[in-house]
Amino acid sequence: MDTRFDALGELAVHGANVQPGQILGVTAAVGQEELARAVASAGYRRGAIFVDVTYFDPFVKRERILHADPDTLSFVPDWAPARLLGLAARRDARVSLGGVVAPGVFDGLDSELLGRDQLPWLKESANVIDDRSTNWSIVPCPHPEWASLVYPGLERDAAYERLWEELWHVLRLDEPDPRAAWDARVGVLHASAEALNAKGFDALHLQGPGTDLEIGLLPTSHWRAGDFETVGGIRHLPNLPTEEVFTAPDPDRVEGHVTSTRPLVLKDGTIIRRLHVRFEGGRAVEIEGDENAGALRSHTSVDEGAARIGELALVDREGRIGPLETIFYDTLLDENAASHIALGNAYAFSVGEEDRGRLNKSTIHIDFMIGSLELEVTGVTPAGDRIPVLRDGAWQL
Repeated sequence: MDTRFDALGELAVHGANVQPGQILGVTAAVGQEELARAVASAGYRRGAIFVDVTYFDPFVKRERILHADPDTLSFVPDWAPARLLGLAARRDARVSLGGVVAPGVFDGLDSELLGRDQLPWLKESANVIDDRSTNWSIVPCPHPEWASLVYPGLERDAAYERLWEELWHVLRLDEPDPRAAWDARVGVLHASAEALNAKGFDALHLQGPGTDLEIGLLPTSHWRAGDFETVGGIRHLPNLPTEEVFTAPDPDRVEGHVTSTRPLVLKDGTIIRRLHVRFEGGRAVEIEGDENAGALRSHTSVDEGAARIGELALVDREGRIGPLETIFYDTLLDENAASHIALGNAYAFSVGEEDRGRLNKSTIHIDFMIGSLELEVTGVTPAGDRIPVLRDGAWQL
């Protein structure tokens, strides 16, 4: 066994902050077994009473898209969300493994049909996150096929080692004490969030190549770092790595257009390139792209809130992912390299109680990257004053 998986498993369990007596639910893809076992080992050493691992197989999904009745593709058996809801009811812990295991598995398929089957995403996930009922974390899992996608110019073994090297760096596993390093970085992110909160912006204006978008904020929209706490007071880091500060916008006040700066990779591995979205009255009224945009159109048609924005996240140039200039084809990593927005559900804890009824609600939450060093972010005050927020990837506050 590659002992590097042990260190990664320990970090995952630390991020989720698994507690003695909890069940630990692990979600992985076929091909990620080695890390899943390392997470299980770390979880049991932390005191978990049971570790349950479930695997998603993208090749099985391909067969469904090819052969199942198209009208049945949105069907999800009751027992699939029952596991998640059972963990939530018990206030248990969760770890999900990110990364790619089978690039190209959906090549040649109808992207609209692909979007009808949202698995492995479960619509109940949004409620579980909002309820803050589980302590959880997502970590990337190195895989040779993923490495070949990210570094096509390298031989297979060299690409795999390069992926390990870069993940080791962005996860701060190259620090003498990775946990302390993450505590320090999260502290910096908290300071950035508080600087934004102090300005009390009414809206943010984003301008860059292919992007001119104004996003209104709610009166109590509150900027946060990726450092969560459950209803029972268990602190955890949902995303490792994390380099963003985020908030929930006003879903009715979004106007303009955006163009993605990195490919969007959906939960099942579908890659959407050069995505362009136009908004009117808060809704995405046009979704186009060079590849597989139909999959996103299908996702945004599942409910009323799916075509509206539920999250705005800003990323500066001080993180470890962006400076690598590596396209990872994995949302966990790419969204923490560049500012992004998310279509679908907003996190209820991003606003005050009085504005929660105005938040966007949906069964989806899909982030896509629109940031770069060329993106200019400007804050608009309630009085209409315009204040620079990000320029050349640097905070101006």
